[in-house]
Amino acid sequence: MTELATPPRPPRREFRNINAITDLRTYRLPPAGIVSILHRVSGVLMFLLLPFIIWMFDTSVSSEISFARFKAAFNSGLGFVPGWLIKLVALALIWAYLHHITAGLRHLWMDVSHAAVSKEFGKSSAIATLAISILLTLILGAKLFGLY
Repeated sequence: MTELATPPRPPRREFRNINAITDLRTYRLPPAGIVSILHRVSGVLMFLLLPFIIWMFDTSVSSEISFARFKAAFNSGLGFVPGWLIKLVALALIWAYLHHITAGLRHLWMDVSHAAVSKEFGKSSAIATLAISILLTLILGAKLFGLY
């Protein structure tokens, strides 16, 4: 009779909530989760930097004098803020825009196509989203900091 009995099943994986203090260091987030979190972070960053965006747009298109002041702010600084820090904030803003739009296009594609809603596509599209946004940010950052 024991030959007919089914073998014991392996224990099922236990899914639980993670504790931010103890589990966050060892928790391995999938690429789709990283993209999702960074999509939210980039949206918040763009919202918080909206006054900086408005200032950049206003000073760059108002007049030739204000455009010269705009260029001087990026080259030599503005008041007590050095120019490299303004460029770094602009680079963060560039990354936020690029990541937000690539992740948004990924989400739109997943909304439109039923074939795109799979674990494999989620992983590959998340890795592509991260790679595209970082690569474009590096290219535009090199231009911003005068490397070419």
